[in-house]
Amino acid sequence: MRLSLFSDYSLRVLMFAALKGETFSLSEAAEAYDISRHHLVKVVNFLAKLGYLETRRGRGGGIVLGMPPEDIRIGMVVRRTEDTPFIVECFDKKHNTCAINGSCRLKGALAQAVNAFYEALDRHTLRDLVSGSAGRDIKERLLPQQ
Repeated sequence: MRLSLFSDYSLRVLMFAALKGETFSLSEAAEAYDISRHHLVKVVNFLAKLGYLETRRGRGGGIVLGMPPEDIRIGMVVRRTEDTPFIVECFDKKHNTCAINGSCRLKGALAQAVNAFYEALDRHTLRDLVSGSAGRDIKERLLPQQ
């Protein structure tokens, strides 16, 4: 299974926000990851609509986490940011043209695999991703001045 860049960037922005621990600008995150600011505008707006981030305009504005990092489940973030949850055609009832649909056991096996993938991600929170020595290492790379 492969995540979209949108999901990847969403997770990175959330990690950045958790590590920063205070208001930051879109440009700071874009520069830290060497990602297009244009791409991150869409990501930040989407995450703000979901309540994961808060955004403030104007002087003294910026971006900050919208909820505690221990309340942000990674599996739920990925579910919400992936726009194509179908890994094979037969999962899509509207566009399924598979000749063996209904007789094939592959669909069930793949459904189990996808569920296991999300269940594994659900065991982790944003706090888990940025705590301990790994979090300190990431923070040093992304926010060397702090």
